[in-house]
Amino acid sequence: MKSWVRNGPVVVEVDGTAEGMRVVDYACVEALRSGADLVLAASYRAHSTFSPMRPTELPKPPGDLADAALRVAAAHVRHRYGYGLQLEAVSKDGSRARVLAEIAPHARMLIIGRTPKRGPQRLVAAQTNLNLAARVGCPVLVVPLSWRPSQVDRKVAVGIDGSGQSAEAVEFAFRAAAAREGDLIVVRAGLPPDHAFNDDDVEHSWISRADHTISEAVAAWTSEFPQVRLTRFLSGRPAAEAILHESEDVGLIVVGAHGSVPATDPVARRCVAAMPCPVAIVPHHLTVVERERLLEPRRPDIVTPMY
Repeated sequence: MKSWVRNGPVVVEVDGTAEGMRVVDYACVEALRSGADLVLAASYRAHSTFSPMRPTELPKPPGDLADAALRVAAAHVRHRYGYGLQLEAVSKDGSRARVLAEIAPHARMLIIGRTPKRGPQRLVAAQTNLNLAARVGCPVLVVPLSWRPSQVDRKVAVGIDGSGQSAEAVEFAFRAAAAREGDLIVVRAGLPPDHAFNDDDVEHSWISRADHTISEAVAAWTSEFPQVRLTRFLSGRPAAEAILHESEDVGLIVVGAHGSVPATDPVARRCVAAMPCPVAIVPHHLTVVERERLLEPRRPDIVTPMY
């Protein structure tokens, strides 16, 4: 049984907003649960926003603004959680994705906020977060800025698809449920599109296969975490809709980021965009066989003659 768990710090992005402090609070709770250090991270661009049309208004350097936001966040952490939490603050010049990837190469998890966007912008922001998860390599927790702690935080739900690409997500979900001393819901959804539940034999066959898929996925972790109460949820709905249905009664949704680039996974993208609770994006680590399969040359199906 191979484990992908990391023992590094919990890294949280600090954006300098009042709503962003809720994300910092979430990160503090996660760090205290796991006994990990907490790293406050901020990115900035060194170029100035000075306008020659308003020469009397000299803005503060972006680096100073980032450092000020980190000082406010650090003071908030110390005031609310005391000095039992090992704390570090880091600011760097560069793009958000590059800076967070540099600060969190060995992080236990990276925690970021989800800004309230509407329409297509929500999917664009979700795709950006998925790309960030692929670049960082560690689990990325996306926390809505409206998040507040509640009793449902003890419940964790994870979606599986029956492939080996869900292994890391299942492990992360078990560890998260154990740390919360809570329950775990394993969701298996997606009836094959060429079937319907009006056929009893088809329904029974699909339920049997789905239940067997869940048994195989959790077999390696039920013995290690016997205290985690497991609930199986089988649904004929599309995967994203089934997980969204469970999100109202849980404190954390765990999804595996599939494909060579996680942003190509539509289920993970919709989950990150639509869930009312925090979502953990757990990247899949390619095996040697999978990596070789991706690198092997593919012959085009259509050959276009060149004249």
